Amino acid sequence: MIRAVVFDVGETLVCDDRYWSSWADWLGVPRHTLSALVGAVVAQGRDNAEAVRLLRPGIDLDAEYAAREAAGRGEYLDESDLYPDVRPALGALRDLGLRVLIAGNQTVRAAQLLRGLNLPADAIATSGEWRTAKPDPAFFSRVIELAGFAPHQIMYVGDHPANDIIPAKAAGLHATLIRRGPWGHLWADDPISAAADWRIDSLAEIPSIVI
Repeated sequence: MIRAVVFDVGETLVCDDRYWSSWADWLGVPRHTLSALVGAVVAQGRDNAEAVRLLRPGIDLDAEYAAREAAGRGEYLDESDLYPDVRPALGALRDLGLRVLIAGNQTVRAAQLLRGLNLPADAIATSGEWRTAKPDPAFFSRVIELAGFAPHQIMYVGDHPANDIIPAKAAGLHATLIRRGPWGHLWADDPISAAADWRIDSLAEIPSIVI
C-alpha cells in the first residue's frame, strides 16, 4: 500500500521554459538556440547543463549562477510556472490521507521559491539542501527518510528515466514516469523506461493509482 508520494520538480511540477529562457537571455543568445541544444543533449542522454557548455566552453556554472543572482536576474518561480494539474493532484492525494512530498535536483534557492508557492505538500527538499543529487542512491535514502515509510510504501514521480525511475526502483520505491517535457516524451517508450511501475500523461491520474 502506498503511503507517500514524492514528486520531482522540473517538468514534473514546474515547466522549465522560464529557466532556459532566462539562461539564454543571460548568455545573450536566441532562446530557440539554447532550446535546440537542450533537446540535442537530451537526445544523447547527456546532462542538460551541457547545452550551456556547448555555447560557452569552460563556463563556470556556479560562478555564473552567483553572478545572475547578484545582478537580480537569478532563479524565479511563480504560479504561472506550475503545470495546471499540480495543485489539484497534490491536494487530492492529501485528501486521501497520503503524505505528499517534493524532492528534486534543484538549488537551495529553488527550494525557497517552491515553499513560497504554498503548495499542498507536507515537505519540500532539494539536492542543493541535501548536498546529494539524483541519481545518487544517497538522494533516495534521504527521500525515504523524509517520507517516513518503508520504501515499498513510497511512490516517486518524475520525468527522467535515468535520474528518477531507475534509481527510485533500485532503492525499493515504486516509480511513475510522467510523459511531459523533453525527457518524459523522448524516453517514454524506450526500454529504459520499462522499469516504471506506471506511465502517465497527467498528475491527475495518480490518485486513482494509489487508492
